[in-house]
Amino acid sequence: MLEQMVDGYEQAFADASAEKVKEIVRPEVVKVAMKNALRRRWRHLARERIEDETPSIPLGKRFWPLSQAERSEIRELFEEEKVRRLITSLRSRDNEASVEVLDAAFWVKGCSSLGRHRYAVLLRVGGKKGELCLIDIIQAVQAVAPRYPRVKMPKDNAERVVAGAWHLSPALGDRMLAARFQGRTVFLRELLPQDLRFEIEQLTPGEAIKVARFLATVVGKGHARQMKEDDRRAWQNELSNHRTKTLDAPSWLWSSVVELVVSHEGAYLEHCRRHANGSLSAE
Repeated sequence: MLEQMVDGYEQAFADASAEKVKEIVRPEVVKVAMKNALRRRWRHLARERIEDETPSIPLGKRFWPLSQAERSEIRELFEEEKVRRLITSLRSRDNEASVEVLDAAFWVKGCSSLGRHRYAVLLRVGGKKGELCLIDIIQAVQAVAPRYPRVKMPKDNAERVVAGAWHLSPALGDRMLAARFQGRTVFLRELLPQDLRFEIEQLTPGEAIKVARFLATVVGKGHARQMKEDDRRAWQNELSNHRTKTLDAPSWLWSSVVELVVSHEGAYLEHCRRHANGSLSAE
């Protein structure tokens, strides 16, 4: 998978340098997933994310109760005009539609959220007979990757995340908004029924390899769009010069992935230890 990721990522830069940019070929498993995603409705999202179709978020292992201060601030957040405009601008909603907070909870979302504050907010858009909407509020933390000097980059961590998402996928970036909550920088995004993720353990090894290459190519195209021609060629040459003849995964990529897995597993086990000791709280 790592070999195909590197190969697909590099190919995106080669295509960007060509006179005619090639369309990314979607593997069959990706085509099937996209077709399934287009058929999904709110009930599918509710069953997958909150396991309930009623207008409330069931508390338990995945969702924890909020303090009164958190609830009050969430309501104030969704009263802000820029937030309301984000919600109504999505899915061709009425620009003047009302936005009502029905329920909210602290979201325990696994390794990707360990150590971060994350909230799920259930909204109703357009009055009593309006549609339901699930918003994800995620704490934005400082970037791990360094940045070039003299390069314009948002200082606000949430604005940086939104800008990065927009450059990688404009459709995704348009659905996100930077804000502040509980004194922290956060970004908001609406979770749509069509946001169907790949469950790697459900794929065959061959399918997983093809998906890895496809997704890496998407990232490569996003990176290539942001570079000038000379920078693209220089980066492509840099990648090629650090490849072995056997197309083995680069040592830096392998080490990074292993370190990330170790970090996530360690954080998860520490999370479980603290939970078993009863020392965790939504605060």
